[in-house]
Amino acid sequence: MEQAVFARMASNEAEHWWFAGRRAILATLVARLIRLPERARILEVGCGSGGNLDLLAGFGRLDALEQDATARATAQARSGIAVGAGALPHDLPVADGAYDLVALLDVLEHVEADEASLSALGAKLAPEGRLLVTVPAMPWLWSAHDVVHHHKRRYTRAGLGRTVAAAGLVVERSGYFNTALFPLAVASRALKAILGDRSGDDEMPSPSVNAVLKTVFAAERHLLGRLPMPVGLSLYAVVGRPQAAPA
Repeated sequence: MEQAVFARMASNEAEHWWFAGRRAILATLVARLIRLPERARILEVGCGSGGNLDLLAGFGRLDALEQDATARATAQARSGIAVGAGALPHDLPVADGAYDLVALLDVLEHVEADEASLSALGAKLAPEGRLLVTVPAMPWLWSAHDVVHHHKRRYTRAGLGRTVAAAGLVVERSGYFNTALFPLAVASRALKAILGDRSGDDEMPSPSVNAVLKTVFAAERHLLGRLPMPVGLSLYAVVGRPQAAPA
């Protein structure tokens, strides 16, 4: 992504409503939908500036990889975790078959070779391991936000499922999230398109607005895995190897 965008994200991710709300969502997805063993081995690929490392470390022994040197240094300084250099699909200097959970959180949309990337990550899973993927949803929502973040694509639930299957893996659970704010986002992006506004959507709002948006977004964690959402700004999938798929 553009360096100015990265710098803004790195500065805001501790408090910005989207990052804070998403961490609440991620914690629920892992706790509710993925059965991790004691002392689970966890890998985050594309950890960025490290906003999710503390969260994931609470579930087990954590390794992390990041391609960008600036982001890698920031993540290490913030978390105290040694973050390795690596890039999808084939530069992944960690052991095959080693991880109970691999987290790929809003990374796949940045990678040209999405099928090859998922296949490579599948090889890193232990026999009963799971891959947790989150991506931006709804291709028709493509906007300046996607451009400045250097996204290659947005996904539908069916489209992500096809990509996972082409990688030789199995979607066990999937669904949309960030649903309550979906109408507001659609209206905001439509207005920006009309006005020719090319800015992204990651500026820090006022404290009061940020608090409201964070509360609304994070509240969806109570419904995840219990009530299917018909649409959403984001999409998750819990992915396993074929032999680990439920009957």
